[in-house]
Amino acid sequence: MWLREELLKSIWHAFRALDRDQRGKVSKSQLKVLSHSLCTVMKIPHDPVALEEHFRDDNKGPLSNQGYMPYLKRFILDKVQEDFDILEFNKVCWTLCCKNICVKHLLISEDDAFKVWCIFNFLSEDEYPLVIVVEEIEYFLRKLMEASGGGGGEGQWSEEKLQLSLKSNSLTVWELLHLLGSGYFSKGLSHHSLSMGISELFQELILDVLKQGYMMKKGHKRKNWTERWFVLRPNSLSYYISEDLVEKRGDIVLDQFCSVESLADKEGRKCLFIIKCSDKSFEISASDKKKKQEWIQAIQTCIQQLSLGLSSPHREARLRRRELRQRQQVQVEDLEDRMKQLQAANENKQRQLEEMRKKMEEAAERAAMEEYRRKRTQADLQNRYQLDLEREKMVRQQMEKQIAQKSSELEQYLQRVKELEDMYHQLEEALEDERQAKLDEEAMRKLQARLLDEETGKRAELEQLHLSQQMALSQTEAEKQELVAEQLAKERQLQAAMSQLDKLESERQEALEKYKEVSRKLEHAANKTKTWKDKVAKHEGLVRLIQPGHKGPQRITNWGLASITDTELEMRKKSWQKRKNEDAQ
Repeated sequence: MWLREELLKSIWHAFRALDRDQRGKVSKSQLKVLSHSLCTVMKIPHDPVALEEHFRDDNKGPLSNQGYMPYLKRFILDKVQEDFDILEFNKVCWTLCCKNICVKHLLISEDDAFKVWCIFNFLSEDEYPLVIVVEEIEYFLRKLMEASGGGGGEGQWSEEKLQLSLKSNSLTVWELLHLLGSGYFSKGLSHHSLSMGISELFQELILDVLKQGYMMKKGHKRKNWTERWFVLRPNSLSYYISEDLVEKRGDIVLDQFCSVESLADKEGRKCLFIIKCSDKSFEISASDKKKKQEWIQAIQTCIQQLSLGLSSPHREARLRRRELRQRQQVQVEDLEDRMKQLQAANENKQRQLEEMRKKMEEAAERAAMEEYRRKRTQADLQNRYQLDLEREKMVRQQMEKQIAQKSSELEQYLQRVKELEDMYHQLEEALEDERQAKLDEEAMRKLQARLLDEETGKRAELEQLHLSQQMALSQTEAEKQELVAEQLAKERQLQAAMSQLDKLESERQEALEKYKEVSRKLEHAANKTKTWKDKVAKHEGLVRLIQPGHKGPQRITNWGLASITDTELEMRKKSWQKRKNEDAQ
């Protein structure tokens, strides 16, 4: 029964997804595709002729949900066996209806949205359109926060926050996905934690995974111990190579005749327990004593559930929650009936009280008339006494006026005396203030005189400093003028030296011409006489003839090639160095 209800919920979502105009009707061609897909995934032979025969009289247009339901029940749901993959069935229906929501702008992936959709179908009421009530939303959020590592959800969501997000104490699947994917219920949780929590809750509620984890299992043939990933479901304990559940190694089918017992440590293994079935037994080793006890307790619970003929614990818990809500609803209705009865009785009491109030008002009116007559008689008597009192009051007032006049005159006299005393004290204080002001003025005058003396001394110092600065400036100006004059003199000397250099250059050119001419003459006369050179050599100290230079490197000066001797060059260097030192001094 529960399987058909869950299948109908997924098919209802797919039908609503095909109804794009939201009119409650879907075309026959789309229903054919939907029926073929459902038959394929549930391993039911599809008969298209039966579909056409069933809807033979419905050729006017699209088919409604009520029109499709008889065919769905007769040709599909009545033929369902439990050997098909219900997860694949849900994925087919999800593929049709997931276009109603865009997960790109949400914090969850499309796979997580599919898992939340399956959880919604599991927790939703068995009434259409499908919604999830506030109690189931609280249960879902509490379980999600526990699975995500957020504790009981105390800091993540509250009942007030949940009530703000609800319009009619319920949510549709798309509203739940939007609130969960937008972070409304999951602030403070990372995307990874939220995804892990959704996956764990999906395995627990939809895949009926009651417990899972690594344990060591003893083989039946080799008797060796191998680590396996165990997954406990209500009627089986499956074991895999690893936790990715890709390669299954076997199943331990549980029934009411199975039992689980603890074993003593042996063969170097600790935390042992054994599962005894009708055909064979399985020895398993847990990692510690706590996990061993948890596994034994979980397996015993499954065996007890099977012996009682109950389904999975989560479905039983869901039924209990629904029964509790129904009982609470009945109690609320009974309470409302009682409130109505009490309200009716209260209205009768109110009517009786109203009648009594009217009677009391009439009695009060009669009493008021009697009171009015009594007061009127009393008022006449009071008027007579009032006249006498008025006369006495006038006499008393005259006497009081005289006494008040005398008292005011006395008060004025005393006030005047007090004002004179205050004025005397003020004059004394003014004199004291004036004397103190004079003393302060004298002290201030002395202080000003001292400040003036200090200012005069500082001004004299400043004037002396100013004079010294003026003298330094005048001296600097004189030195500057001397430096300018010296620079001008040096420039004139440089001009004279330049002119002298130009003159020497011209003389050198003339001497060079003469040298060339004399060289030709010497070459001409060298063949005629030889004694002339000896004479000239003797008198070299007095007369030095310019002779052809030797064949070595020639000295180059400002006056040309070999125009002066080395001795003359050294003498000129010493003269220039002496002049340079004098200029520097």
